[in-house]
Amino acid sequence: MMLALLISLFLALPSMAMAEEASIEGASSFFSANEMDASSPVVEAEEIDVPEIIFSHIGDEYEWHLLEWKGEPIAIPLPVIVKSSTGWQVFSSERLSHGEHYRGLYIDPEKGKILDEATGRRPLDLSITKNVLALMFSTLLLLVVVLCTARWYRRHDALKEAPSGLAAFVEPLIVMVHNMARENIGEDYRKYSPYLCMAFLWILFNNFLGILPFFPGGANLTGNIAITLVLALCTFFTVNLTGTKHYYKEIFAPEVPGFLKPIMPVIEVFSALMKPVSLTIRLFANMLAGHIMILSMVCIIFIVAKYGPLLLGGMTVVSVLFGVFLDALECLVAFIQAYVFTMLSSIYIGLARQKHD
Repeated sequence: MMLALLISLFLALPSMAMAEEASIEGASSFFSANEMDASSPVVEAEEIDVPEIIFSHIGDEYEWHLLEWKGEPIAIPLPVIVKSSTGWQVFSSERLSHGEHYRGLYIDPEKGKILDEATGRRPLDLSITKNVLALMFSTLLLLVVVLCTARWYRRHDALKEAPSGLAAFVEPLIVMVHNMARENIGEDYRKYSPYLCMAFLWILFNNFLGILPFFPGGANLTGNIAITLVLALCTFFTVNLTGTKHYYKEIFAPEVPGFLKPIMPVIEVFSALMKPVSLTIRLFANMLAGHIMILSMVCIIFIVAKYGPLLLGGMTVVSVLFGVFLDALECLVAFIQAYVFTMLSSIYIGLARQKHD
């Protein structure tokens, strides 16, 4: 189950860029429209581009920006792997930095995606972008944590010795999800407990890594709708491929009055299709909103910088304190969203595994 989910996530990487491009482009248009409509002197005198700062941090890139040193950005260039009109191309993203063209390819300054000069369209893009690298790192980190925890249990008797080190941290989380599966699914919960534990830990790890402001954190992975969609589809297929006859009978032949029989299957099918949609949007929207709020608070410092040291000092203190509060709140939200996704997945699976009394 764990391998199937990881394979599904990697297969979703080409669609990740397109989904993120649509969502970020729409949000950027909203901010730009608001700025154009504003006519006050304060807005006209604004020198920094707040939407650009925010969406450059939460968006995907072909390099991993680390910091700026003496006005020069320091970033880790990542491999570009595309199939253009001239064939497959593999090179470093540094070749396309600062608007440069290379082998008939360039990065669109507005959308941040690679375009083919010959066609003006996006080539087949399998590049290792910032989000892809973050996906690989978090998956590897999860495997290391799980294997190290399993190694401790192989070498110790858990009935006689309390877990220590990494096992002491992971065991309460595993037990929590295991008990959740037992309560919501029923007697055959053990088949689904590994999937639920893996989904919970993977979401939790990526939520916390996204909050970290330094490498290898900072990637907005669970704030990418393509990633949350793949996770929701894993739950959707698990529910519908392992559902009992009673589950499908309740959908297509429910025991309701005759006049409701024609419309109930339509309502039930629509309800089943909306479950992965709700899982997708809930995780995506909550994590994306958290990143935007934190970055917005940081931008306040630079917005008021030109109004004098008194206002700058006061707003800096307020912005930093409120930013710390939002960071703490985001940590809580990171855990809650992983818990809610896992809990709802277990409930959906439990409903599909119910047997007729």
